[in-house]
Amino acid sequence: MTTLTHFDAAGQAHMVDVAGKDPTHRVARAEGCIWMEPATLERIQQGHAAKGDVIGIARIAAIQGAKRTADLIPLCHPLALTRVAVDFEWTDGRPGVRCTAQVETLGRTGVEMEALTAVQVGLLTIYDMCKAVDRGMEMGGIRLLEKHGGKSGDWVASRG
Repeated sequence: MTTLTHFDAAGQAHMVDVAGKDPTHRVARAEGCIWMEPATLERIQQGHAAKGDVIGIARIAAIQGAKRTADLIPLCHPLALTRVAVDFEWTDGRPGVRCTAQVETLGRTGVEMEALTAVQVGLLTIYDMCKAVDRGMEMGGIRLLEKHGGKSGDWVASRG
């Protein structure tokens, strides 16, 4: 790692100037999990949650989260996303749901924050929809899995 790019020479926060960068196809993939009581997971799997299709609503929320990242993270550039794909699967061992988001654009800056935001918003939506029966749900393991494109090239997580 070199320097923190969101600070100028005087240490003041600023939005990074990307005008000189060439637009490239950029992809980022992130994941995270929410763990819960077995009965809560069973409700989600069987579609018996009081508020409806938990996974379907969480998918739409995650996509919306990716699209609204610049509204939530102060120094993120607003991006024209070309693709947001969100998948959910049941976790192994501990009862829960894993969310994976892949975000793409053709632009001058990456989409890592959009992928991470999509995962967080998807998991928060599951929490919101199920909190009436399980306030002890826990979210974690939120991380970038890989990114492709741009000046810094490709990066893939080294663990798991």
